[in-house]
Parts: sequence; structure tokens; C-alpha cells
Amino acid sequence: MMNNAITAIRASVVFILLCGIGYPLLCTGLAQLFMPHQANGSLVLNAEGKVTGSALIGQHYDDPSYFQGRVSSIDYNGAGSGSNNYGPSNPEMLRRTTDSIEAWKKANPDVPISELPIALVTNSGSGLDPHITPASAEVQIPRISKLTGISQEQLHDLVKQYTEGRDLGIFGEPRVHVLELNLALKQLLTK
Repeated sequence: MMNNAITAIRASVVFILLCGIGYPLLCTGLAQLFMPHQANGSLVLNAEGKVTGSALIGQHYDDPSYFQGRVSSIDYNGAGSGSNNYGPSNPEMLRRTTDSIEAWKKANPDVPISELPIALVTNSGSGLDPHITPASAEVQIPRISKLTGISQEQLHDLVKQYTEGRDLGIFGEPRVHVLELNLALKQLLTK
């Protein structure tokens, strides 16, 4: 009986060392060696070299002179990834969408509501999406131009420059990374 207990304790210690310490250290070491940018959170740096966010998580911008991302019912909190799975007839979803549309109309009076992309007033599946569609960026240009004094033509060029194509040319949709676009916009503003 004592032999079995000692064997069980030895096996537990070996598996704790292998699975609880060795394997995580090996995975962390390989990740740091082969893909350090991703292993460290895909951090995005501004022109001064300071961390301004992650390429994987969207952000909210209080300043209306910057491009706005998608709505997030979890306030872009990475710990709570995953938005509410409401159907289109859910009262909470209808209220949240109506509130988003009203906020849009107030902030963008020069853009007809018929041109508002649905992606700007609804969540992504995770609630953390850092990208918007090119149309979602383009529709914000009149507001940003008016607030910053940058010509609409320059802003259109900036959106085109920061529009990413489909992955491998066939997967997904064209998209614009809002943080990277706003960092480029900030560079234009400081010139």
C-alpha cells in the first residue's frame, strides 16, 4: 500500500514538472523565438515608440476628429471577449442599435443615415474587432475633415493607403485597421 502511494506521488511530481512547468516554458520559448511580436501581444507603437494598443483589440476614441471603430457592448475589455448573442428582435439589441444610430446622426449630420454602414452600429462577434470596412471609414471622412481641416481628398487617400486586402487574395473582406489609420491621421495633424 505504501509503495502505491510513493509511486503516485512520484508520478504526480513528474507530471507537474513536465506538464505544469516544462511544457509551458517550451511553448513560451518557441513563441518568443519564432514569433516574438505575436507572443508579446501584437503591440502597436506610435511615432515616439510608445505602446498605443494591440493590433488584435479595438479601441474606443472619445475624440470625434478620429476614425471610430465598431460598437463594443463589452467596452473593448479583452477579459470579457464575446458580445451578447442577441437576435435582431431582442429589445436590448434594438435599443442599443437605435442609440448607436442616434449618436451617429448627432456626430455626423452631413452624412445621410441611408449611407451609414450597419457595421458601425453593431458589434462584431467578439466585441473586440480592431477593423472596420473601407465603407465604414469613408463615411466618417466628412466629419473628420470638418473637425481637423484636412481635405477630404487627403483622408480618402489615407483610407486607401491603410485598407488591407483579402487574406491570400481570397479569404475575408477588405478591411481598415482603425488604430493604425488613426496613428497615421495623428501624424498628419502634427505636421
